[in-house]
Amino acid sequence: MKIYTGTGDQGNTSLFSGERLKKNASRVSAYGTVDELSSLLGVVVSTLPQFDGRQEIASSLQEIQGCLFKLGAILATSVESADILLLEPFTGEQAVAGLERRIDDMEAELDELRFFILPGGHAAAAWTQLARAVCRRAEREILSCIETEGVNQAEAVLVYINRLSDYLFVLARYLNKKTGTAETAWHG
Repeated sequence: MKIYTGTGDQGNTSLFSGERLKKNASRVSAYGTVDELSSLLGVVVSTLPQFDGRQEIASSLQEIQGCLFKLGAILATSVESADILLLEPFTGEQAVAGLERRIDDMEAELDELRFFILPGGHAAAAWTQLARAVCRRAEREILSCIETEGVNQAEAVLVYINRLSDYLFVLARYLNKKTGTAETAWHG
């Protein structure tokens, strides 16, 4: 099978259910940003330094990439077609509970945050902060899609993507701590 089809050459794309949309439609932007986020998490995994617990972090990020694929599938399916395609329910509550557990575990090793910090530090932490910012953009785009077109399992999707940005913020701090890299305080 060839990777190129030519069907998108005029600025249109197909949803899983076959509907054609403009590539700049809010639904397409939302799942495109989720894809971008998943790609950034791959960059984070590839830049993780060696430390005790590295493999657990890498596995966690790859599990999150799997959740993002499910989220992308939900976003790439119109509300009207969800029943036809028998979309697998997004187990958002379980995924959110896993993120919260990981956040709590990492925060237990971190100093309490008493000031704003600038994104940066170790390369893996900096990439994680960029992923966090893209996650926040995905959240805004998903909300726009919910408001304009509707999204299947909207509440579970929003809660997950919101908690994921929290996880990424804490992970960036954790990676700086594990590498002995100081956080830079913001002095406004």
